[in-house]
Amino acid sequence: MLKVIKGPDLRLRVATRSIKKITPGLISTTKEMIKLTKTFQDPEGVGLASTQVGLDGSFFVGLSEEPQKNQKIKFEAFLNPKIISTSKKTQTRFEGCLSIPNYWGEVKRHTYIKVSYQDISGKIIAKTLTGLMAHIFQHEVDHLNGVLFPDLVLSQKGKFYKWTGKDETGQDVFEEITV
Repeated sequence: MLKVIKGPDLRLRVATRSIKKITPGLISTTKEMIKLTKTFQDPEGVGLASTQVGLDGSFFVGLSEEPQKNQKIKFEAFLNPKIISTSKKTQTRFEGCLSIPNYWGEVKRHTYIKVSYQDISGKIIAKTLTGLMAHIFQHEVDHLNGVLFPDLVLSQKGKFYKWTGKDETGQDVFEEITV
């Protein structure tokens, strides 16, 4: 049974190793990771890296496409993911992480990236990602290199926030914190 590792566990800081062979065990693990990611609803899980479940292979699971209204959310496995090139333009988004619950930060990431990875059948995929998909891919690749989003918030001199609950209307309430 896979569980999401929480910071400050040092297993989150492991740099991963390439996947050399796609085995039935790896396929089963990615399916379990997708199921686990889907269990997170508030906030919603959109990606999960191998290091977040204590593994050291270079792979993650994540959204396969940006969700549209009333569309079922689909996930896929990304094996040996690489960022080939990035845009000069960046965008700041409010970012969180399943391994660092209740903490959020402003993170600047590239608006589009060219990537390559293997799908679960071993096929090499090359594509350009934009918007949320680019943001998720960068976040998960950082995990595979032992980098967590607070590292970027600090290096970019962004703001940190702690989720403190919901107000009477059901809206999330965040309090800015200093580190």
